Amino acid sequence: MDWIKTINNSIAYMEDNLTEAITMNDIAEHVNLSVFHFHRAFSMLTEMSPTEYLRKRRLSQAGAELVNGDGKVIDIALKYGYETPESFTKAFTRFHGISPMQAKKGSPVQFMSRYTVKIAIEGGQIMEYKIEKMEAMDLLVRAKSFHAETSETEIPKFWDEYLADEECRKVPCYLGVCAQQKTAGDEFKYGIGCKASDVNGVPAGFEIIHIPEYTWAVFKCVGPSPDAIQEMWDKIYKEWLPVSEYELIPDYDIENYLPGDPSSKDYVSEICIPVRSNK
Repeated sequence: MDWIKTINNSIAYMEDNLTEAITMNDIAEHVNLSVFHFHRAFSMLTEMSPTEYLRKRRLSQAGAELVNGDGKVIDIALKYGYETPESFTKAFTRFHGISPMQAKKGSPVQFMSRYTVKIAIEGGQIMEYKIEKMEAMDLLVRAKSFHAETSETEIPKFWDEYLADEECRKVPCYLGVCAQQKTAGDEFKYGIGCKASDVNGVPAGFEIIHIPEYTWAVFKCVGPSPDAIQEMWDKIYKEWLPVSEYELIPDYDIENYLPGDPSSKDYVSEICIPVRSNK
């Protein structure tokens, strides 16, 4: 998959539908991705969530219309998806620093131009990875469903809950696994646990996730957790996937937390993503 082209296509779709009631599901489906993968790729390549981009572009256009036209505030509010003048005024003031009525009277407004994503060639940082074929495996996990928009804050809370639960601590927790198959919804499953062979049976509250046989790209992350993992995800989407001879298979990905002190600058963890050759 050409990630740069895909994200630019998603931007074009949003720009064509600034005045329509589109959802993240609609955008992700338009570019043939799960909401999880679309949200992750868009956020990492633009450093802004798709929801934030859509909101800011709508408010930018609304400001331009108020300054340049004779439209009523209520009509422009409804046009850009706000149900009441009050909700529009609150969002508009937060973005522009002035009220819609001040904009109509000629006060300057903010403008955010349309994004275009391009590959930027920057300093030659080393990314250590290997391509490895792995047999199918079963993972034993405590799992929950998350929304793509809130997962970055909710998943760390889930880890805290896991580590605070005495029953959970009876199961090793060196793996974090995302199950992000393409679905019609905006949720994905995230599990914490280990290989099923490490534990006898399936404890209450846990489940088995079956991972098919895949070829995996395994990236070495060095540094305190979770910062090193998060930085590597950023590099994978910004630097590796756009130019690699491999493309991501949108199914599962695994974070492997190896033994050691997770707060150490020398701590090693891994990101494993299923891939196939794009040649």
